[in-house]
Amino acid sequence: MKKSYLYFIVPILGLTIFFFGFYWSHHKEFEGKERAKEKAIIDQKRAKLEKEAKDRETAVKSALDAQEKRRTEKKAREEREAREKEERDRARQNREKAGRDAEKLEQQVKRLKKEIEAEQVELKEAQAERKRVTEEHAFLKDYVKQAEANAKGLTGVLTRIEAADKAAEDARKAAEAAAKAAAKK
Repeated sequence: MKKSYLYFIVPILGLTIFFFGFYWSHHKEFEGKERAKEKAIIDQKRAKLEKEAKDRETAVKSALDAQEKRRTEKKAREEREAREKEERDRARQNREKAGRDAEKLEQQVKRLKKEIEAEQVELKEAQAERKRVTEEHAFLKDYVKQAEANAKGLTGVLTRIEAADKAAEDARKAAEAAAKAAAKK
């Protein structure tokens, strides 16, 4: 044989041994390994997709919970703000009412002060009138006493004048009678 065939047969023989010895046995395992790798990749992708879907579901659920929480917080805040607004309005109305009442009371106080001043003036006038009437009453009492004393004195004087007039009349009559008696004699 020629050496030149050897150059072809040895590599072909090596190739055949390699093909059936190594490649064929590994080729079967390679397809399984490749399928296993592909299955692992598919499983990883599926697991990743499922995880993403669960994460999305969790995120959607937490977003809905957060949205509901914000909605309830907003509702509670609006109710609180409405309550605070009502309280501010009530406080403002109470303050305005208190102001109006204060003005009304101030006017009433001024009116009552004027009335008190007028009543005090009238009271002073009444006290002055009472004092004057009391003094006049005392004067009239004294005057009446003096008038009664004068009347008694005048009555006494009149009585004495009448007695003196009567005595004078009697004396005149007695003188006339004596003059008549002396003339008759």
